[in-house]
Amino acid sequence: MNYGRAIRIVRSAFGLSQAQLADLLTIGPSQLSFIESGKRKPSLKVLGEVSTALEVPPHLLTLLASEPEDVKDPRHATEVSEMANSLLRVLVSGGPQPRLPITSKKKKAS
Repeated sequence: MNYGRAIRIVRSAFGLSQAQLADLLTIGPSQLSFIESGKRKPSLKVLGEVSTALEVPPHLLTLLASEPEDVKDPRHATEVSEMANSLLRVLVSGGPQPRLPITSKKKKAS
């Protein structure tokens, strides 16, 4: 899985620079650059932040991050890639997407 590539694709589709996206995340532009270039792996927290900041479903990031060898039948890798790109185009052109109300459980202080 190449999540750095997925983040770069989504960021570019929304017309954001690395600095602009990093301003929406808890990481800086240099860390985002390392992730996008494949020198660092994004944490689940960062993937969640990217998904929330750009209002893109996290599963789309996973789909965009997939490699041909990640697909059970490699003959379908091109179809998977085309589907991911089509979904991204729909999301970018459709404006803000409806979000499910998700709440996180906070740990109780002892």
